[in-house]
Amino acid sequence: MMSKQKDKKFIHKVRDKYRLVILNANTHEEKFAWKLSMMNLFVFASVTFILIVVLITSVIIFTPLKVYIPGYADVGMRQDLTNLILKTDSLQRSITKKDLYIANIKNVLEGNLTTEDDVEKEAMVNVDKDLTEYKLSKADSALRAEIEDAESNYDLYFRDKTDTKDNIASFTFFTPLKGILTEKFDASTKHYAVDVVAQKNEAIKATLDGTVILATWTSETGYVIGIQHTHNLLSFYKHNSVLLKKVGNFVKAGDVIAIIGDSGELSSGPHLHFELWYNGKPINPEDYMVF
Repeated sequence: MMSKQKDKKFIHKVRDKYRLVILNANTHEEKFAWKLSMMNLFVFASVTFILIVVLITSVIIFTPLKVYIPGYADVGMRQDLTNLILKTDSLQRSITKKDLYIANIKNVLEGNLTTEDDVEKEAMVNVDKDLTEYKLSKADSALRAEIEDAESNYDLYFRDKTDTKDNIASFTFFTPLKGILTEKFDASTKHYAVDVVAQKNEAIKATLDGTVILATWTSETGYVIGIQHTHNLLSFYKHNSVLLKKVGNFVKAGDVIAIIGDSGELSSGPHLHFELWYNGKPINPEDYMVF
């Protein structure tokens, strides 16, 4: 009974109405008056608290203030750092590939290359030296002759199937310059080009469609322009007087890319030094076009 009476009294107190009056201190005039109860105050305080929490949460989530929350900035920084590391690694690999590509082009320009002919000659010299160190028996000689004959037949068959000329024979090459050949392609002397003499101010033309990957000047070869074609074909035009295309330009076969000249220390007169490379190996331009 006592507990029930206390509960009723508490409920009555909560529901009891109170009058909140604001008076003018000088005139005692009533300005505002509200009827309140403890229940009203509780509801008002709860709603106000919830609104404040929602407002603060919104400000933190949708403004830069969230970075000041302990732990939040660390997660964001880790994600950014991970992304930067991945991008840096990707850029590093891309730069490495480009450096290797540029180094190969530089070797082509400077002639610092080892061709298959050089490797084969060196290998034959080493083999001959080794063979002189001991004397072959008749049985060994007969076996060696039989093996060499078999290898020779296989080599002829293999070369027939993979001949470079056959692989690109379907290409229609545009002669970069009509003139007189003063020096032909000769791999034995490492002259991986043809030298063509023509009249002064003659235009040099692209031999195939492609993209200019090199347009520069060197002390030895003067103004040089290089074009990357499809199917791993590269063409280089050296000793020009003027370059008419820039790196990144797309050119079509027959487009004028330079003017004949006499630039560079290795030049002995106005001419075009024309190189053609296929799969990283020099090939004779005369096999594919008439100058």
